[in-house]
Amino acid sequence: MKIELQVRGICCLRPQVPGLSESITVTSVVGRFLEHERIYYFANGGEEELLIGSADMMTRNLDRRVELLVPIRDPQLKIAVKESILRRSLDDTAKCWVLRADGSYSRREPSPGVEPLNSQEFMMAKGGSWRQD
Repeated sequence: MKIELQVRGICCLRPQVPGLSESITVTSVVGRFLEHERIYYFANGGEEELLIGSADMMTRNLDRRVELLVPIRDPQLKIAVKESILRRSLDDTAKCWVLRADGSYSRREPSPGVEPLNSQEFMMAKGGSWRQD
């Protein structure tokens, strides 16, 4: 089972530890904007679930506040959110840092000859239009 987490701030989890968390990758995109996606995707053995939320899953955001976590059910919107937002953010090679098993971070580099993908610039260029034309 592959688990990809994108954590904007501090992450105490240690990914890629043999026998413990080797199937987990943790990245962080630190770019122009503090705001980021709050998208939760679960494959669930073929029964996909895709949710969007109003806050990070942090204690301070969940105590004494009203926050939302809602499912996306429209098939076209699901595809748009997964491919145009979530996948682009997870594939960022311009502003992405990868958490290592020892707790240090290394910069993710694009493959040789491949233009870096800046997910925030991509989303600005889309201008809120997520249609899959």
